Amino acid sequence: MFGGTNPNKDVEVASPPDDTVSALKFSPPSVPQTFLAAGSWDCQVRCWEVEASGKTVPKAAQSMGGPVLDVAWHDDGSKIFMASTDKSVKCWDLASNAAVQVAAHDAPVKTCHWVKAPNYTCLMTASWDKTLKFWDTRSSVPIMSLNLSERCYCADVDYPMAAVGLADRSICLYSLEGKPAEVKRVDSPLKYQHRCLAIFKDKKTQQPTGFAVGSVEGRVAIQYVNPTNPKDNFTFKCHRSSGTNNGYQDIYAVNDIAFHPVHGTLATVGSDGSFSFWDKDARTKLKSFEALDQPLTKCAFNHTGQIFAYAMGYDWSKGHESYNPSKKNFIYLRPSFDDLKPRTT
Repeated sequence: MFGGTNPNKDVEVASPPDDTVSALKFSPPSVPQTFLAAGSWDCQVRCWEVEASGKTVPKAAQSMGGPVLDVAWHDDGSKIFMASTDKSVKCWDLASNAAVQVAAHDAPVKTCHWVKAPNYTCLMTASWDKTLKFWDTRSSVPIMSLNLSERCYCADVDYPMAAVGLADRSICLYSLEGKPAEVKRVDSPLKYQHRCLAIFKDKKTQQPTGFAVGSVEGRVAIQYVNPTNPKDNFTFKCHRSSGTNNGYQDIYAVNDIAFHPVHGTLATVGSDGSFSFWDKDARTKLKSFEALDQPLTKCAFNHTGQIFAYAMGYDWSKGHESYNPSKKNFIYLRPSFDDLKPRTT
């Protein structure tokens, strides 16, 4: 099978998308089984059941009017929200297999996240139309619309915090308590375009306390919202060639970051076709793996932290010249609980 050999012997997901994977999310803890949803540039969102053996069973798929840029699960696991370049977000009810539009923007919708607060629930959407909107999914009018200084490139939500990364490399932080409100705006410590963002929790309080942001220049920044010491914030290099080529180093984009839900350690995937596991508190790499022959575009942990999923497919990082239509797209799974245990001090 051309392009299908995995040097790390990870498990291949059955019937993968026909184009690059743009979103990858596991079902929430409220669901007893494990489901994986993936959105793709082929304009589809697919859902698989992941059995205990690692075997994947394709369950259903839905189409959008353009490439899918993000997906989000409802907290009860009954619905999947799908954000598309067709400027809309649809809610896919898995039981009835029907999808209805629940949000709209004036440009492609880059991110969607379900917000579950004690006193309200809503859908947060961010777009290239430079707005951030919050929706009660029963109404065609947003509860709130906030203007952004630039297009949204990446975002994450971990109640009561939301973080939105913009094209001007600033990051807007929001408190979602009571009702959404901007708390502060942070200038990125990274000098190049942001590609991904993930919120992390404080180990003791289990409250969101900071975020990691990855750039196209093979670098990740770890930022605390309110650092006790300015030195708590740092950046590290990753997804770069180990040797130099005539004195030059190949530097690749960090395409996605995911934090382990139990250990608080993190995974990064990149355009170099590799994934690595890191301990931000010990500031060390836990494990790196053999690179695959195509870029890795997305990654995710399931809610117990037992499974790590990552998607392989062309990300256009080397332009149309390097596009090879005969190379298929893949999603792989690997057990991840032990590999992501923090470094013992």
